[in-house]
Amino acid sequence: MVSTHPTEVQNTGVQYLPQKRNPNKTISPNQELLPLTAKVNSDDCLEIGGCDVTTLVQQFGSPLYILDEETLRSACRQYRDAFEQYYQGESQVLYASKAWNCLAVCAIAASEGLGIDVVSGGELYTALSAGVHPDKIYLHGNNKSQPELVLAIESGVTIVVDNWHELHTLVKLTENTQPIRIMLRLTPGIECHTHEYIRTGHLDSKFGFDPNDLDEVFTFVSKQPSLNCVGLHAHIGSQIFELQPHQDLAAVMVQWFRDTAKYGLNLTELNIGGGLGICYTESDDPPSIEDWVKIICEVIQETCATENIPLPKLLCEPGRSLIATSCVTAYTIGATKVVPEIRTYVSVDGGMSDNPRPITYQSVYRAIVANQMSAPITQTVTVAGKHCESGDILIKNAQLPKTEPGDILVVMATGAYNYSMASNYNRLPRPAAVVVANGEANLILQRETYQDLIRQDCLPERLKKSEV
Repeated sequence: MVSTHPTEVQNTGVQYLPQKRNPNKTISPNQELLPLTAKVNSDDCLEIGGCDVTTLVQQFGSPLYILDEETLRSACRQYRDAFEQYYQGESQVLYASKAWNCLAVCAIAASEGLGIDVVSGGELYTALSAGVHPDKIYLHGNNKSQPELVLAIESGVTIVVDNWHELHTLVKLTENTQPIRIMLRLTPGIECHTHEYIRTGHLDSKFGFDPNDLDEVFTFVSKQPSLNCVGLHAHIGSQIFELQPHQDLAAVMVQWFRDTAKYGLNLTELNIGGGLGICYTESDDPPSIEDWVKIICEVIQETCATENIPLPKLLCEPGRSLIATSCVTAYTIGATKVVPEIRTYVSVDGGMSDNPRPITYQSVYRAIVANQMSAPITQTVTVAGKHCESGDILIKNAQLPKTEPGDILVVMATGAYNYSMASNYNRLPRPAAVVVANGEANLILQRETYQDLIRQDCLPERLKKSEV
């Protein structure tokens, strides 16, 4: 992303506020660092969704996840509307809820017409509890347990089958049931320039059937009356900025889709996964949501025309590009340690338990001080978490104004894989989360208490201290 902000605000937190780059296009949330409603109020404080971030911290405490409803809804609509504009067939956008699965997020996505992609029984239970219709829920996973499969069958959701073990298990579980809807996940053999831990589309992957097994897989499925195979699925990774891999994937999948007719399979759906990247720093340059959808639709339609097959129902499953920029995390600054001629540590009241991505993936974030948005940036510091772990570093080279204990540090683009990967390391309670809209803040996740931390603990009688 090439910055187009005025030079006079380049050295303050104001530089990160959303600004329209193309007057003829809607702002694509995944190309911004802050939520779309972010602005600076008369007190020089950051506002999101019409709510002063410093006031939110006073009310709900910190660390605090702050979800901007308008940004999330805008991203949902941009995906949905782009498919309606560029695809001549039926389409369905699914929210990949592993990015952040909770009742409120699932309910917002569903209210915008999106379905939900889930990868566990817990995520499935949450989506159903949020009121998402089973017809719009798709269960993924490379090692689904039998109880998870039973829940999926009883709920009537679509199961994306990943391997032979799962196929055989499903055949046994559905011997006396009505046919269930399944899709087949295939490994397309397409690599992307992304982090090794999240690259899933190459042949050396734990996910999906190998292309060399497709003849056997299609033959087997075609002979199972209890398995109604409705489509194919593939996914090539996450945080992808290139369009070409998705073009290649779309073309390959249409050809596989065509080949299934030889086995008597009447497929109607094609899921091309997700993976569109976002801006974590001002140098990141992902395609817009509209541009990503447009190229996918063009390739699918052109390839289907060439192969002379009807357009399938086209599905995609964005996660990060829907939710990441919609959320920030607010911390309260505490201690500062200066190591002369080496670095300055600024510590906050959270860390790797509420954002494990820096220590796990070496992920890079940007931060601002919410209560002094126009203050000049004067220092490079290392933002440290409070955990008893030397690697608990949120940002190594954060550019910040001079800070004091009690200042509110906001880390941007924390909606994806922050809460969903959060832990109780060092027995820290997990943070609260609020959704903000039109000046109103509503709690969507309560802050855990110390009592919550020991709720599942069991102390055997023999270990209890006996009375003297």
